[in-house]
Amino acid sequence: MNEFSCGVGSTQCIPVFWKCDGEKDCDNGEDEINCGNITCAPLEFTCSSGRCISRNFVCNSEDDCGDGSDEQDCAPSSCGPTEFQCGNATCIPGGWVCDDDVDCQDQSDESPQRCGRNPTPPAKCSSSEIQCASGECIHRKWRCDGDADCKDGSDEKNCPARACRPDQFKCDDGSCIHGSRQCNGIRDCADGTDEVNCKNLTQCNGPDKFKCRSGECIEMSKVCNKARDCPDWSDEPIKECNLNECLLNNGGCSHLCRDMVIGYECGCTPGLQLIDRKTCGDINECLNPGICSQICINLKGGYKCECHSGYQMDPTTGVCKAVGKEPCLIFTNRRDIRKLGLERREYTQIVEQLRNTVALDADFTQQRIFWADLGQKAIFSTVLDKRDDIGTYTKVIDNVQMPVGIAVDWIYKNIYWSDLGSKTIAVANFNGTKRKVLFAGDLKEPASIAVDPLSGFLYWSDWGEPAKIEKSGMNGIDRQVLVETDIQWPNGITLDLIKSRLYWVDSKLHTLCSVDFNGDNRRKVLQSQDYLAHPFALTVFEDRVFWTDGESEAIYGANKFTGSDVTMLANNLNEPQDIIVYHELIQLSGTNWCNEKILNGGCSYMCLPAPQINKHSPKYTCVCPEGQELSSDGLRCRPVKASPKPKVAPQTKPIGKPHHIAQLLLAMAATGGYLMWRNWQLKNKKSMNFDNPVYLKTTEEDLNIDISRHSASVGHTYPAISVVNTEDDLS
Repeated sequence: MNEFSCGVGSTQCIPVFWKCDGEKDCDNGEDEINCGNITCAPLEFTCSSGRCISRNFVCNSEDDCGDGSDEQDCAPSSCGPTEFQCGNATCIPGGWVCDDDVDCQDQSDESPQRCGRNPTPPAKCSSSEIQCASGECIHRKWRCDGDADCKDGSDEKNCPARACRPDQFKCDDGSCIHGSRQCNGIRDCADGTDEVNCKNLTQCNGPDKFKCRSGECIEMSKVCNKARDCPDWSDEPIKECNLNECLLNNGGCSHLCRDMVIGYECGCTPGLQLIDRKTCGDINECLNPGICSQICINLKGGYKCECHSGYQMDPTTGVCKAVGKEPCLIFTNRRDIRKLGLERREYTQIVEQLRNTVALDADFTQQRIFWADLGQKAIFSTVLDKRDDIGTYTKVIDNVQMPVGIAVDWIYKNIYWSDLGSKTIAVANFNGTKRKVLFAGDLKEPASIAVDPLSGFLYWSDWGEPAKIEKSGMNGIDRQVLVETDIQWPNGITLDLIKSRLYWVDSKLHTLCSVDFNGDNRRKVLQSQDYLAHPFALTVFEDRVFWTDGESEAIYGANKFTGSDVTMLANNLNEPQDIIVYHELIQLSGTNWCNEKILNGGCSYMCLPAPQINKHSPKYTCVCPEGQELSSDGLRCRPVKASPKPKVAPQTKPIGKPHHIAQLLLAMAATGGYLMWRNWQLKNKKSMNFDNPVYLKTTEEDLNIDISRHSASVGHTYPAISVVNTEDDLS
């Protein structure tokens, strides 16, 4: 029996695994009745509400249960012999004290009284930036713009009063918009104050209103009443009054004809729309975002919704819900990594006592998560679902400067990351033994990164000047800009592979937006200074989008199509940053073409998926480590050839002073005769000689030919092809 009956009096049935999942799926809530008491794992604490949380969260001065029960009856906090107790009673490793990195929320580990000095000032900002009092750098143009961008708000202190031009409207947040945009029916101010107290007296909408040709608006009851109510008599046309045009040939309408006091109008049956004011045609309802949760099939006069394999449609809401284990959120909380169930709200700790964890991703098939730590300048990994082994992890990639974004290729088993320090985007295999820098130019402030190994594309955000979101092949070719307008601080991006859309959050504009994978069909999902005060990262699953916010130190969720139904899933966090959904259906299965016919695609170094630009695109290409290049076979690597140096003709040695003039003359005569004979013998030799010789030009047959295909413009640029001799190929 794979279904559960919603009880007597209901004809509704739901999948059996939806019963007691913490969410009411039956209209009458029958599926959440008599579920029994929730039993937490041995290493978990049962909250008064029945929720399960990690025992590590008990008495940590944070309300993790949500009802405060984990912070009741707590003994005075005491740290271990090798730990330091912060002013708020939390404990940190003793080695973190006075290391110029603030670890306590109250900064007591780096106080001048304890360390005998002030913390080392952070690195200076660039010329286009200013430094906040809290240490970070922001764009100079964000100073005194009415929006606090520094953590401490210092960029908006001591600012002169902002004044708008006479032709501008001043929003309540201090920003200025053109005066013509006030009361235009569109929120142009971020706070919407340009549409407050608007009274558009010229609007004449509704069936009980009639608009005169001269512009006035009168009641429809005054039309054709034999009185001049419009100054131009347009309400009393002689021919149209008391005439039913629909009686003659249906008024020319293909479907419905509605007679009006003056004139008539054509209409359509449901599922159809007017094409030319008289003829009805089919409506493509599938063009309406979110009309279907996943698959929309347009029908004549209607549409049909379906779900992808692995999902089942909720008959009540129409949402395609994932089949299988409970989905959960995994997120970095700077000092640890946590997991939050999306159904039972089980809240646990995966890895603890981390230094400065910012970026996160996973490989579901290996049950493994990866994260980047700015403090240790490395990327680490651990296996999930080992409750008795919390905190065990391994370093997989070392010697990175500032890894602020990582993305796991779950099909080809590679890790991609963006490095804010070196301004690069690179890739490495899972054990870090092979790595390749894909981009080292035209990157200002690379941030979040995402991959689609099914199509071979890589995406990343850059909040430098100018800010943008870019796309390229996962092998480093076909680089192009997806988003470059109305974007300022794109902190996080994520991919919705089911709907083929890219979502991002903008911490400056306080927006959550999306585009398709070609950068078209842009939509603003949500704009809010409350819920998107300083969003950092986001992820998508089913019909929901989830994000972390650094200012409110919380995790939110909302409808990914409309931005409605905003809910808070967790709060009282400590600098939440990256976030992912962990579920088997997130990472769609695909073919690893690098191992389909021959191991590693025959590549001597790394095999990377190629972007599927069209049906002729290769499935993969080989790449080489730094200092090497591909041979002509496109598989093997060889050292990069140095550019050929110009050949230098030998300098003529100075002639010594003659000891005897007669001997010199005789020698000169003999030498001259010899040279004349040799010149005749080698008359086909082509040469150029200068008084101060620097090179000897040879014939073209003596040159090595090196033909490379490069392009500075964005396009389909593949690795350089070199024509070399046979000896080079065999070396």
